[in-house]
Amino acid sequence: MTSPALSRREAAAVFQRIAHNVGRAVSGQALTIRHLLCAFLTGGHVLLEDAPGTGKTSLAKALARSVGAEFKRIQFTPDLLPTDILGVSIFNPHRNAFEVHKGPIFTDILLADEINRAAPRTQSALLEAMAEGQVSLDDMTYRLAPGFFVIATQNPVEFQGTYPLPEAQMDRFALRLRLGYLDPAAEAEMVRTQLTARPLEHLQPCATQDEVLAFGAAAAAIEIAPDLLRYAVDLVSASRALPEAALGASPRASLALVRCAQALALCDDLDFVTPDHLQELAGPVLAHRLLLSEHARYGGDTSEALVLRLLATVPVPR
Repeated sequence: MTSPALSRREAAAVFQRIAHNVGRAVSGQALTIRHLLCAFLTGGHVLLEDAPGTGKTSLAKALARSVGAEFKRIQFTPDLLPTDILGVSIFNPHRNAFEVHKGPIFTDILLADEINRAAPRTQSALLEAMAEGQVSLDDMTYRLAPGFFVIATQNPVEFQGTYPLPEAQMDRFALRLRLGYLDPAAEAEMVRTQLTARPLEHLQPCATQDEVLAFGAAAAAIEIAPDLLRYAVDLVSASRALPEAALGASPRASLALVRCAQALALCDDLDFVTPDHLQELAGPVLAHRLLLSEHARYGGDTSEALVLRLLATVPVPR
């Protein structure tokens, strides 16, 4: 079944409708929601990195409810096995055959909670699903749902008993986002609201799965001028030449940057990408892909600071 086409204005309305609905359950995070939707609506995946209690799980649930998507959550722990995620073949003696029991990865939106608490072997179970939208079990390949979306979370402070995500895994995430703490006024309003009601429980779908897929098609049609396309690639390739970076961003980062910028332009009801869209997304797209050299790490540098240097030094097309 083909999803109905959306005009630019209709697509922008879908974006704003979902953003507003999610914002009803997760207050004070308009920019994070904006960036999350850019990845979700263009087929990317998101790593949410922040301290406990900042609303990461609520954000994932609010998104799923807003688009009427099936949602599953996996709590990653050191004893979690790949089969706990993907599923397993079990022999049925009555049929004299093996039957596949599919795991929780077979859903629309998957929350991989505290992903860095699982062993690397288990983390790697997500690689094929995130990159190719499919799962291999025994000698069979199974397609995942159209628009399959992973939101993974990790605590950036507590590292005891964790396994850092390898570069190949980090590169599968289109964006890394951080919610951060609300300012005192916004936090007081959030507490007041939660004392009298739980907005997440009353959230209703405001967009269909067909509209989500149609938005992706509309975003892909947004124009990006050749010089802006080259600017995006120059930002990414310049990260590989930074002396402070032991590993720069991959070509997959260039693709994620352009695709998310197209979604951002569509959200703003524009039919073309601007330099501002690329610059707004440069940090979320590139920072988690940069591996700092030892000298840079011990010198107090951060990947976010390196991205700011790139934005300051790579010429912007005029």
